Amino acid sequence: MKTFVEQKRVLILFYTFSSQTRNLLNSLAKGLNEGGVEVRFEPLKPLEPPPFPVGSYFGAFKMMVAAFLMRPVAVAPPDKNCLSNWDLIICAGPTWSYHLSGPMVYFLQHYSAGLLAGKLVLPLISCRTYWRLHAWEMGRYTVKSGARVMPPLVFRHPCPGLWCAIGVFIKIAGKIPRGCRSLVQRHCPRYGHSPQQIEEARDLGARLAEVLREGKIDENSRIEGVLRKGSRRDSSSKVC
Repeated sequence: MKTFVEQKRVLILFYTFSSQTRNLLNSLAKGLNEGGVEVRFEPLKPLEPPPFPVGSYFGAFKMMVAAFLMRPVAVAPPDKNCLSNWDLIICAGPTWSYHLSGPMVYFLQHYSAGLLAGKLVLPLISCRTYWRLHAWEMGRYTVKSGARVMPPLVFRHPCPGLWCAIGVFIKIAGKIPRGCRSLVQRHCPRYGHSPQQIEEARDLGARLAEVLREGKIDENSRIEGVLRKGSRRDSSSKVC
């Protein structure tokens, strides 16, 4: 006699500005799908999407200052189909000037109580180097909404901190100073996450599917112990 096993369901609620978070999540979702988990993507959609690139150094500076001040960026309400039973909700997005992104701030302030209450939530952070304030803010908002919050899954850009920051600023501005191209490319050869990190996200998705099926995951689970076991590790990533 066959035993019916209900399919596990994961909602990935995310904001992405330059597609770095999206690239990680697409790979993570592949691993989840391969493990038999149903995945739904729900992108946060700003009512007035910020341009990328912004086209000037001053515009990039203004955007970074607004992010540092945690100014919310209004987003459309999540789809009503998101108000369902989920075994896990992944709240994912980039770190903006040490903080949550503006669209994620707005979502957490206005919509999180109705969507996250009582749910198991895994924050996923894409960042250069600094992520702890982002993680603390995410935890504060999600706990206030009634969610059961796990420790964050953090992916850091592999380039060194200062040069990574310079590279991000140039990428946002969409311009590189004349005569500095070779210098920047030497110290920051690529912007964003490495192919190894993208592949690692797929491995983590497969492992996450496994522990979801086994019922071995809850808000008290240490993410490193739960997900890293048996996966290939890329030293340019960090899970905390």
